[in-house]
Amino acid sequence: MGANDAFLQDAYSRTVSDVVERLGPSVAAVRLHGAGGTDERLGGGSGFLFTPDGFVLTNSHVVRAGKPPTGARPELRHQVSLADGREFDARWVGDDPDTDLAVLSIDGLSKGSLAHAPLGRSAGLRRGQVAIAIGNPLGFEHTVTAGIVSALGRSMRTSTGRLIPDVIQTDAALNPGNSGGPLLDSNGDVIGINTAIIRGAQAICFAVAVDIAHWVIPQLLQHGRVRRGYLGVAGQTQQLHRRVVLTYELPNSSGVRVMSVEPGSPAARVGVQEGDVIVGLDGVPIASVDALHQTLDASRVNRDCVLKLIRGVRTPAPLYLTVRPSEALRA
Repeated sequence: MGANDAFLQDAYSRTVSDVVERLGPSVAAVRLHGAGGTDERLGGGSGFLFTPDGFVLTNSHVVRAGKPPTGARPELRHQVSLADGREFDARWVGDDPDTDLAVLSIDGLSKGSLAHAPLGRSAGLRRGQVAIAIGNPLGFEHTVTAGIVSALGRSMRTSTGRLIPDVIQTDAALNPGNSGGPLLDSNGDVIGINTAIIRGAQAICFAVAVDIAHWVIPQLLQHGRVRRGYLGVAGQTQQLHRRVVLTYELPNSSGVRVMSVEPGSPAARVGVQEGDVIVGLDGVPIASVDALHQTLDASRVNRDCVLKLIRGVRTPAPLYLTVRPSEALRA
């Protein structure tokens, strides 16, 4: 190893060590126990304080311990262990299975000066940047791994079937138990929330981009959930014939074919039919089921929206229906 290589390696080590020394105290182990006085251990993972007053960010699948993403709020007792060995009960604030994010709140301690990890931004990330993961893999608390950002803009399917559109791929080694821990850059800012590994693969790990957390957290703090619009249709992504794309001057070569319509739903009330192909909503092109889910955000709940449809290839022009999405109900 040359002198320059040794210098660079030492600089890299100092960078990682500095980040860990400053941000390590903000990382917590999250443990779940059965409610009703039982001490049965049901699972756990990692999390981290993102405010000085005790709010903890983690994964939805960590706080639910395998509970289904629909139905009542999971009746579990959450416990948080800090890096200094202190343990506290944590209050469930809210979670969003569609982005695999959750917020807990530590109760019973003096707040206001707790070590916490600042939430950065992920929009400006570049491949090759340093990525540092801190968590509690396999029960080994406050373990550190480091690597680089391998890829950006990946997508990942959650337990609800929806797609998280902005996922960071990293080669910083993650293991079961790392879920919910922070992915940090060389400045010590959180750039992602570690969420998944590909079993059997080497150095392919994923984190939910922190920009998604910036959007989710305020809604969890206010509502305990993320509000989304509901049309009442079941659909699948369908490729469109080139002739159809040209005839209707569509920007995309696919849309959402309506497979069924829920009786009494917003879509049923305005006449959406099985076999219709949804290609736009409020001027936003719709090319897939995931694009429709992402467009049906809280801003469209209980307000008139324009749905653009194709109904049969012989229809001379697209149909435009005014629909008022209701709120999708999910605990």
